[in-house]
Amino acid sequence: MTSLPRTIHAEDPAEGPVDVEPGGGGSSPGRRHRWLAAGAFGAAVAGVAVLGSRFSPAEPGTARWYRSLDKPPFQPPNAVFAPVWSTLYPTIAVSGWRVWQAEDQPRRRVALGLWAAQLAANAAWTPTFFGARRPKVALGVLAAQLASTVAYTATARSVDRPAAILMAPYLAWSGFAGALNEEIVRRNP
Repeated sequence: MTSLPRTIHAEDPAEGPVDVEPGGGGSSPGRRHRWLAAGAFGAAVAGVAVLGSRFSPAEPGTARWYRSLDKPPFQPPNAVFAPVWSTLYPTIAVSGWRVWQAEDQPRRRVALGLWAAQLAANAAWTPTFFGARRPKVALGVLAAQLASTVAYTATARSVDRPAAILMAPYLAWSGFAGALNEEIVRRNP
């Protein structure tokens, strides 16, 4: 008596060559790769959040410095920031993941590079503003983050429209943060 092979080699039009377990019912490596990628995008964004939390104004020395700054009247209460970022970070991760899942094409690769660039700039802002206490330099970092986010969103739109739409709240918040950062720089020469 012969047994069935443990793995069947097949060609999936969307995934390329795949190995499928007999009777696996669609549990292909492609599907597993999608979930691993989702986890990787989530982990990248979570890493940025954790990095930012290490330089928060909750640290006593940073809190004194931050309280001493002349801030504009449209400065939101500190309690607003955590819920806002807790909403924005998942949308940033899902947007990047959706673009990653799209058909491989040059614009997809450009979009993913821009996604990484905006996330790197996002990661740099909090250590620059709060850690180094350099609001003027942080404003430059924020300008780079906003530019790369706009470029990512525009490029992502041609790859996966929902991915671009997911970035709208982040773009709005980043614009607001830019105005706030600029005003802090202006008021604290």
